[in-house]
Formats: sequence, C-alpha cells, structure tokens
Amino acid sequence: MASGETTEVLNTGEEELDYENITPGELKKRLDAGERPELLDVREPWEYETARIEGSMLIPMGELPERVSELDPAAETVVICHHGARSAYATQALQRSGFTNVINLEGGLDAYSQVDDSVPRY
Repeated sequence: MASGETTEVLNTGEEELDYENITPGELKKRLDAGERPELLDVREPWEYETARIEGSMLIPMGELPERVSELDPAAETVVICHHGARSAYATQALQRSGFTNVINLEGGLDAYSQVDDSVPRY
C-alpha cells in the first residue's frame, strides 16, 4: 500500500470486504509525477460533464455490470464518484469480479477539487 492510502473494512452482514482508499492529495501527487493509473468515474453523465479528472473514463454505476469487460482486471484502477460512497461500492464490486488492484478515491471528486484547481466543485 502506497503512502496516503488507507484500508477500509466494511461489514456487509455477510462478509467483511477490504478495499483500499487513496487520498485526493496522494492521487494528485501521483498524477503530477506522471503516473497513470486507470481512472474510472462511476458518476452520471451530467456529473461527468460538470467536473472530472482529465483522462478519466466514464462508466456510470448502473452500467458497470454490463461494461466491466471494457476494463483491465490487472490494471491499477482508481474509482471516482462525487463523495466516495458510490465509488466504494464499485470498488468492492470490481474486487468481487476479480480485479486485483482497485482503489477508491477517498472523499470523491468533491474532495479532489480541493487539491486540483482544474476540477470545479459542484
């Protein structure tokens, strides 16, 4: 786990699921350094049009089950939503589908907009 990343454990009632978080500051630092993880945005199209991280791929949450084949299960993938709840759910769903390096953006795009002036807050 890289510096700035945390692990959450959720109790779903059936099993506990671990997933990693990355802070907005850590993601910004990595992007500025030229690292290029896959950026998966699971918000709705209108949200994506309003604000997004450059280079992110939009697959709305409701389309993810049908479009998961568009993603590389082995690639490092950072999942993004508005506040971090939808992306946390998507992160867990991708892990259950065999993705091995999937990370939730802690606080979502709302928090990321505080460290990257090119991303408007909405």
